[in-house]
Amino acid sequence: MKATHTLAAAALALGGTGAYAQDSSDPIIIPIHNWSSQIVMSHAVGQIYEDMGLNVEFVTTDSQAVYESVRLGDVTLELEVWEGAFGASYRAALAKGGMVDAGEHDAVTREDWWYPMWTKEACPGLPDWEALNDCAHLFTTAETGDKGRYLDGPVDWLKHGKERAEALGLNYVVINAGSAAALWAEIGAAEADKRPVLVFNWTPNFAEAVWPGEFVEFPAWEDGCDKDPAKGPNPDALYDCGNPATGYLRKVAHHEMTVKWPSAYCVLSNINFNNAQIAQMAKFVDTDEMEAEDAAAKWLGENEGVWQPWVTACTS
Repeated sequence: MKATHTLAAAALALGGTGAYAQDSSDPIIIPIHNWSSQIVMSHAVGQIYEDMGLNVEFVTTDSQAVYESVRLGDVTLELEVWEGAFGASYRAALAKGGMVDAGEHDAVTREDWWYPMWTKEACPGLPDWEALNDCAHLFTTAETGDKGRYLDGPVDWLKHGKERAEALGLNYVVINAGSAAALWAEIGAAEADKRPVLVFNWTPNFAEAVWPGEFVEFPAWEDGCDKDPAKGPNPDALYDCGNPATGYLRKVAHHEMTVKWPSAYCVLSNINFNNAQIAQMAKFVDTDEMEAEDAAAKWLGENEGVWQPWVTACTS
C-alpha cells in the first residue's frame, strides 16, 4: 500500500497542494533511528507531508546526536524525544538555541530494567531492586561467570546500565544489545523453557502485549540523579536512581521550520500519538514483519480519523 493511495482522499478534500504553497520546496529532513515505533512514525509523518505536496528526505542518524543536528538545521525535526533515554541530550541542545519544542504526545513513557512475569516466579522479591542480588545466580551465563547478566539497550541509547549496577552494588555484568531486535530475541529465546531473563525494555511498544512483565523498581528518579552524587541513595555515585516512571514523549524542530515550512510545522505541533497507537506501529514491524514504509501507510489507512484533523486544522 502506497501513501499516495492511502491519503488520496485527504488530498482531494484539502484541495491538493495549493493550501501549502507558502511552504518551501526544500526537503524536510526527517531522521531515522534504530527502534521500530520511531521509524514507522517518521515514515507516517513523511507520507502525510508528501501528500501535502512537500518534499521529504529521510536520513539515518544517531539517536543522541540528533538533537544537535536539529539545532543546527542538519535535520528538520525529531518525533520521539523520550525523557529517560534522550532527555539530557534534548535539554542540552535546547539550551544552546536553534531548536523549538513542538509539544508532547499523550503517550506516557517508561524505560528501565525489565523482566517477563515467569522471571518473577523464580525471583518473587521482584520488582524491588534489592531482590536482584539475591537472585543473581538465576541470570548467570558462561559469559558472566558468577555474576548475573543484564542485557541493556544499544550503546547509543546511553542507558547507563553499567553505572547503575556499580552505583547500587549489583552483582551483574551489563551487556549492550546490538539492536532492539536483539532484545526481543533474548526474551523470545527464554520463553520456551521460562528461563529467567533481565533486559532493557520500554513502553510504549508491542512487547507488553506479547510478554506481560514488570519494570524493576529502583530508587525513584530525582532530578539531578545523573549529575549530582547527592541525589539518590549512594552519595558517591551518579545514576543510582531509576529512570522516570512517567516520562514525556516530545517533538522538536529546527527553529526555521516555523517560517520555512509553516504548514508542516503546524501539522507537527498537532501530531499527538498515545501509547496504544505507538505500540500498534511497532507491532506491524516487530511482529507482523512489515516494511516500515508499508506499516506507516497501513496505520494511516486505518486511522484517518486520528491524523486527518491534524492536517485540516492547518489549511487556512
